Amino acid sequence: MQHYDLIVIGSGPAGEKGAAQAAYFGKKVALVERSEQLGGACINTGTLPSKTLRESALYFSGLGQRGLYGIDYSLREGLTVQDFMRHKDAVVRQERSRVSKNIVAHSIDHFTGAGQFEDAHHLVVHPAQGEPKRISADVFLIATGSKPHRSPEIPFDDKFIFDSDTILQMDRIPESVAVIGGGVIGCEYASIFAALGVKAALVDGRDRPLPFLDAEISERLRGCLTDLGMQFLFNDRLQNLDKATGRITLKLESGKILEAETCLFAAGRRAAVEGLGLEKVGLGVNKRGYIEVNEVYQTTAPHIYAAGDVIGFPALASTSMEQGRVAICHAFGFQYKKRLANMLPMGIYTIPEVSGVGETEESCKEKGLSYEIGRAQYSNNARAQIAGDRHGMLKLVFSRDDRRLLGVHILGESATELIHLGMMVLELKGTIDLFIDFVFNYPTLSETYKYAAYDGLGNLAGHKLREG
Repeated sequence: MQHYDLIVIGSGPAGEKGAAQAAYFGKKVALVERSEQLGGACINTGTLPSKTLRESALYFSGLGQRGLYGIDYSLREGLTVQDFMRHKDAVVRQERSRVSKNIVAHSIDHFTGAGQFEDAHHLVVHPAQGEPKRISADVFLIATGSKPHRSPEIPFDDKFIFDSDTILQMDRIPESVAVIGGGVIGCEYASIFAALGVKAALVDGRDRPLPFLDAEISERLRGCLTDLGMQFLFNDRLQNLDKATGRITLKLESGKILEAETCLFAAGRRAAVEGLGLEKVGLGVNKRGYIEVNEVYQTTAPHIYAAGDVIGFPALASTSMEQGRVAICHAFGFQYKKRLANMLPMGIYTIPEVSGVGETEESCKEKGLSYEIGRAQYSNNARAQIAGDRHGMLKLVFSRDDRRLLGVHILGESATELIHLGMMVLELKGTIDLFIDFVFNYPTLSETYKYAAYDGLGNLAGHKLREG
């Protein structure tokens, strides 16, 4: 039986980076992955596939050309689902290869099979074929991710009724789709379908899309998605579903009837811990279905850590990577990475994309913070005009007392890239004056920071300053 300093269960962002961190500092590491493919949901069914499909939808729909040249044309004639998926498949293959090379480069032993705790320090790996292998370690990192919640009353068939993983198996581009759940996954896929000209309807029990966003950004996103042709049914929930007629008929609690060719359920996920044997080491999941950890991602069993989607919110690949690194550095006492940054950005790849970090207007009101707002519209930015984005906006939230930046919220082209400049100023507790002092390349979208800061100073003074 092989003994390791560390056994990592799961090869998604948290698992891969945690394993590499330990190996980098000379620890003997084993990585156990249930699937034949490395990378977890991030590479295979979640983050990268959906984001790549977004780019394919923009390409095949010609949305960019409409913005640039006013050309409106239908989806490319004869487009097949194979055409649509081709780029996604290429990106996934490349990223799987990258993870595999990283594991080899760090001399990490890779075991393919389902890991199951035998006791506090022993793990049995059950491969799809062949005999189980028994391995042991001083420290464990659970990074098994999450999976879609599949309610037993929904007749999932992965042909007409999908979850957010199996939607990638669709064999056609449907005429219409009903998306149940207005969270990140639901909004992203609904916007992708809408961009392709699919009749898309989104059902959610809340009153607006992505309610954790700054409300103004959320409402502006709603307007953009409505312009794409999306239908919203808010403050409503699914009552029952019938697919006996060849089309899916959904009856909502409000009494409304919705018909669609396909249905995507994107309402909730839970930790993927079935068969892991957590009870053998005195662990379980909380009422939300996730493993509980402390600030360094340590479970109630001190030598067992957990990171990534398996611990729940925020369940972002970017955050999961850092959680894995922090966990391992704590486990082995590495004086390297002791915490996550104070500010964690949120990136949402709808069409248009959205990103935000720090305080929103709503959170400032809840906390009793004295704040002011500065805005810059993409319609006034030369680079946005070149790119064909006239609807975007960058919004700064800052303190009235000392002009210290409190939050940044962006909707539009390159939002998930632009957010990092604002995040650095937030982390350094800087003021909006920094954006005015900066010299930005021209023409760039980054200039919107300067003009949002000017707008904020004008609002603070009670009048609008000239943007000179």
